[in-house]
Amino acid sequence: MEIGTGTGVSGVWLLRGMREDGVLTTIDVENEHQRIARRIFVEAGFAPSRTRIITGRALDVLPRLADGAYDMVFVDADNAEYGACVDAARRLLRPGGVLALSGALAGGRIADPAARDVDTVTVREVIKAVRESDEWVPALLPSGDGLLVAVRK
Repeated sequence: MEIGTGTGVSGVWLLRGMREDGVLTTIDVENEHQRIARRIFVEAGFAPSRTRIITGRALDVLPRLADGAYDMVFVDADNAEYGACVDAARRLLRPGGVLALSGALAGGRIADPAARDVDTVTVREVIKAVRESDEWVPALLPSGDGLLVAVRK
């Protein structure tokens, strides 16, 4: 599952790493993003049956999805929603499933105690909550803007 379809670039990478019969569920509020992503997926050689594209706010869509039905949840959405997305991922992922949060280092602002903007504080709190939780085995990868990866116990 991908929260934040964008123009489909990350979705293509996710599809490339999936089993041949895997289906990518991707959520985005922007119809235009999804239109572009559909085209990108087909141009990359993936049949339309390999994707389930849902238009809507992630926080409205996620409660309607099946518990324990996903192997991975990749979050590349509004930082303000990261906490709620992690909560949803805990429910949606099967044991051993992987949560990945994009932008976990927020361009270096996470490590800067003077950075107190809402997005930075939110991401910092989410990282801390995942790190301190008994439900996750986390790792913070310092690649690009950072990637928090956590396995659900």
